[in-house]
Amino acid sequence: MSDEEPPVPEEVLTSAKDRLDDEEISLADNEEILHALSELTPVYENDRSYFVLGNYDREPIRRLNVVVDRLNRRTDTYAFRMVDIRGEWDNSIQKFYLISDIVTYLVGVAEKEPSDFLVEQGLLVGTIEYFTKSHVLKREYEDEAHPFGWMQDGVFDLFDREGRLYRWQTEEDLVEATDELP
Repeated sequence: MSDEEPPVPEEVLTSAKDRLDDEEISLADNEEILHALSELTPVYENDRSYFVLGNYDREPIRRLNVVVDRLNRRTDTYAFRMVDIRGEWDNSIQKFYLISDIVTYLVGVAEKEPSDFLVEQGLLVGTIEYFTKSHVLKREYEDEAHPFGWMQDGVFDLFDREGRLYRWQTEEDLVEATDELP
C-alpha cells in the first residue's frame, strides 16, 4: 500500500457508510469504526483473508485459535477472529457486517456448546454475498445424531449442498478440515 492510498479502500468506506446510514451514530462511534477498520490493514495487504467465527468459551476458543493459526500458515493469507479487532461497539452486528464486507472468506466453527455463532449463521445464509464466501467446519458427535437442532441442521444442509461444509470430530480432523478450505 502506498503512502498516497487511504488506509481503508474507498469502496469499503462506502459499504460501511451504506450499512450505517440508517443508524444514528455519534462522532465517537464513527471514530471507533474507522479505527477498527484501520486495524484490518492486513486484509488489504494479503491475497486472502478469513474471518473465523465460533464459540468463545474456554475449550472452543482454543479450537478457533487452531483454525486461525493453521490458516495464517498459508502464504499471503490473514485469518482472525472478531475479538482480534479491538473496540467496544454498542452494536456487534454492525461490526460483523463491516468486517464481513471486506474479507475474502467467512469461516464458522460449529460446536453444540452454548455461545456458538447462531446469530452469525443466520446472517451468513441471509445474504447471497455472505453465503457465497462462507464455509462451515461442523463438529460431529459420535453419541448424538442431531446435537444442533432442526434450525441449525437446515443451515448446515445449505452449506453441504454447496460443498462448503467440512465435518470433524477430533482436533486432528479439525486441522485436516481447515486445510481443505480454499
